[in-house]
Amino acid sequence: MKFVDRFRDAWHTVGGEDGPMVTITPAPRRLLSLQQWHGVRSQWPEAMPVGVLVPNDAAIEDLATDLPRLALVALEFPKWTDGRAYSQAHLLRARYRYTGEVRATGEVLVDMMPLLARTGFDAVALRPDQSIDAAERALGFFRAHYQGDVRDSRPLFALPPGAADALARGEPATEFVNAGAAI
Repeated sequence: MKFVDRFRDAWHTVGGEDGPMVTITPAPRRLLSLQQWHGVRSQWPEAMPVGVLVPNDAAIEDLATDLPRLALVALEFPKWTDGRAYSQAHLLRARYRYTGEVRATGEVLVDMMPLLARTGFDAVALRPDQSIDAAERALGFFRAHYQGDVRDSRPLFALPPGAADALARGEPATEFVNAGAAI
């Protein structure tokens, strides 16, 4: 998991004194609001890296055709108790096979780290009062889960013998030797 330093982030939002700017000059590593992206996507240079900040009430399906052009999708957590961005991240990784950076932003707490990793986030902008050291420790709390996730959709019981013990030791799971067999 990559932890984003808000003061050294290479991605920059485009805003003015009264909120997001309407006219935008393309430049590398711009992090645009969803509305800004919809306004400039037809003129945005194909090879120029761009990111989109997506509110958690937006339908990821509406962004599906643009995903090959996006280097970053930042998903917002307006409250730490609102988990819709987990579903958005899962859809990006599992359904749309998005390979760019998926970043958690907003009210992101250390307690959320294991689920963020399991649902497809690979970068986090922690809330300022949260510790990166504690977040890194939280990522190692649970090495194996009964349910599958975006990295491996197989449940624990579908793994080959000994794989659960290997996961508990922090080793990667071996391939399922009887793929397609009934459970």
